[in-house]
Amino acid sequence: MKKILLLFVLIVSGTVNSQILEPVKWNTSVNKISETEYELIATASIDKGWHLYSQNVPENGPIPTTFTFKGDKNYLKKGNTQEEEGHIIDDPVFEMKIKFFEDKANFKQRIKVRGDVPFKVNGVVEFMVCDDSRCLPPTEIELEFDIK
Repeated sequence: MKKILLLFVLIVSGTVNSQILEPVKWNTSVNKISETEYELIATASIDKGWHLYSQNVPENGPIPTTFTFKGDKNYLKKGNTQEEEGHIIDDPVFEMKIKFFEDKANFKQRIKVRGDVPFKVNGVVEFMVCDDSRCLPPTEIELEFDIK
């Protein structure tokens, strides 16, 4: 009986310790501005206690959030990806002033349509998240936007 109990405890503790943290979930949407212009919106839902860093962070800071869009003959990017205001604080982990987002963040990229609709825009977001005591390694997530 003791061996069975010990085996059970080892299995449960191994499962708890190997838990993968995913404190950010990404969703995409598209806003039609005109017949030829669309806004791609990537929304990050951030778990309580975690923060997602801005696209613009100081040197020697965390990995910034970056968006890469796959080139396609159907559209042209207009400008850079825009982000919300966010919060600027003295970050305890990196010991510098850094802009980050809590709870939710929207990132917007405008495009001009060159081809026929519908089509999909594919992209990747790379980001880093931290709480007050640790940071997770940078993560890349594939994004897909339906242009209709």
